Amino acid sequence: MSRSETTMETFELGQFTASRIWVGLWQLSSIAWGSAPVAKIRQGMARHVELGYNAFADHYGSAEILYGQFRETLPESTRVLGATKWCVFRQTEPSRPVVEAAVRERMTRMRTTSVDLLQFHWQDYSDKGYLSALQILQDLQHEGLISAVGLCNFDAIRTDEICTQLGPGFIVSNQVQFSLIDTRPLHGMADVCERHNVKLLTYGTLCGGFLSDKWLHKPEPDLYAGDLTPSQRKYLDVILKAWGSWALFQSLLAVLRDIGDRHRRSIANIATRWVLDHPFVGAVIIGARLGVSEHPDDNLQVFGFTLSEQDNRDIETILRLSNGRHMISTIGDCGAEYR
Repeated sequence: MSRSETTMETFELGQFTASRIWVGLWQLSSIAWGSAPVAKIRQGMARHVELGYNAFADHYGSAEILYGQFRETLPESTRVLGATKWCVFRQTEPSRPVVEAAVRERMTRMRTTSVDLLQFHWQDYSDKGYLSALQILQDLQHEGLISAVGLCNFDAIRTDEICTQLGPGFIVSNQVQFSLIDTRPLHGMADVCERHNVKLLTYGTLCGGFLSDKWLHKPEPDLYAGDLTPSQRKYLDVILKAWGSWALFQSLLAVLRDIGDRHRRSIANIATRWVLDHPFVGAVIIGARLGVSEHPDDNLQVFGFTLSEQDNRDIETILRLSNGRHMISTIGDCGAEYR
């Protein structure tokens, strides 16, 4: 298949048919990623939809509001999925009024009568209130206030517990970090997803842009340099302190560049394709600095090709030299870094 014939892959998520690349909106939360006028942000959203991206994710800052305003401009025939979150960081008694208020706040900000996908995060595993909260979310789903419910940064043990207690088909997804650098979902989470028909929505797949041609043959950046985005500071710290070294990372980029040359694709395309090739992954969420820096055309080149056995062997040669397989012990399971 030629580059001009690439088409967006899709997967089933609850009642939705969703693209396998989602547009991440977390970078709307702060000017640290750069800022753009609202009109340019809407233009960026519209361009993504025109190219086949039909899912937008996150709730930080004004993301929900801007998404809701944008969706109102679309014709009824154009269906897009808006994924947001309810994150419980402090001790909370998950009563019906508390849970329903959180859902209705999402609905108000997104200008909708039902939340497409509500992703739930609960900070303190020692407080089993997350099960009560999810039971109420299940009730609200039955009442039509939510179309689908997913998890965010839950580990394999709790994801299995939740899916077992609340029954098949309720939890459709879990949003977690997964990349060539952070392979923790391969250790336990993959089996849980297969057992309960849960799809991962992955972020950090490009490590804030480090897994790209831009950084090939570049010297190690200063972690505290003013020109790094918050995401890049986060992932540079992971690369240097948990995964390996900048020299080994450069070796990985070189291998990805060689593979990209075989397929006429970018390093970012190869890194994303590697994640999408895992059957428990539904979609990769790629952050877009809408109106500032976005790559919808290049991201489409993730489709229309497959990695060969040789490609995967070459990648694995580098991964074996890293500490990636040990990160589940040094950092903990998915989401542990936030707890």
